[in-house]
Amino acid sequence: MGILAVSLQSGSNGNCIYVEAGGAKLLFDAGIPGIRAQERLKAIGRDIRDVDALIISHEHSDHVLYAGVYQRKYGLPVYISSATLEAALKRFPLGRLSDVNIFLVGGVLRFEGAAVRTVPTSHDAADGAAFVISSGQKGKRLGILTDLGHTFEGLPELAATLDAVILESNFDPEMLRRGSYPAPLKRRIQGPRGHLSNIEAAELLSCCRGLEWACLAHLSENNNRPELALKTHRAVNPSLPLHIAGRRAPSRVLKV
Repeated sequence: MGILAVSLQSGSNGNCIYVEAGGAKLLFDAGIPGIRAQERLKAIGRDIRDVDALIISHEHSDHVLYAGVYQRKYGLPVYISSATLEAALKRFPLGRLSDVNIFLVGGVLRFEGAAVRTVPTSHDAADGAAFVISSGQKGKRLGILTDLGHTFEGLPELAATLDAVILESNFDPEMLRRGSYPAPLKRRIQGPRGHLSNIEAAELLSCCRGLEWACLAHLSENNNRPELALKTHRAVNPSLPLHIAGRRAPSRVLKV
């Protein structure tokens, strides 16, 4: 069984990914306004109200800010870890949430025809998670690997099991070094709880021999460029089909 995925938006200005796997329709993260997600789904013939679950990766604003809107306006059940929910409620006025499903990071969420493995990350969040979506027992496997912190133990082995991946490729080290960010922020981005650089992401993908495609996500607006990310990745993995998850527009519809 196959998987369909669309990045509705990706970057520090907001993240949201739509996935169909088996009989399940899933949204990952709610960092863009609900009306924007609704319109972008409508453009590919999907209705946001048909989504079975909104799954939150961590409590940073570009991933969780509009979760309350998605739940109240569109009736989406929210799946979130207890620590992430607590941290989000302390930081943002999410409003009333009446349909919340708590999960343990490291466990598996099961939906009709699909399973979502939640993977602990090293990002600077209370209880951050990456995801592996599987369609059926012997179906395809899609990874959503963003806000990772660094290439932590077990990540290359996990990535090697995937058929396709949406992977952060956040910054170019030289652009970050020469850029205007203050030194503490630069250290945070390239530190063990920050983000993967282009070359780190490309080296991670070099472990993956069975990938049908990779979509490069969460590109920094100030410390990266799509063409630079693609150049770096193609130098390491010249035969791998690559896509970009845009900061201001959805990706193409990707299938695996």
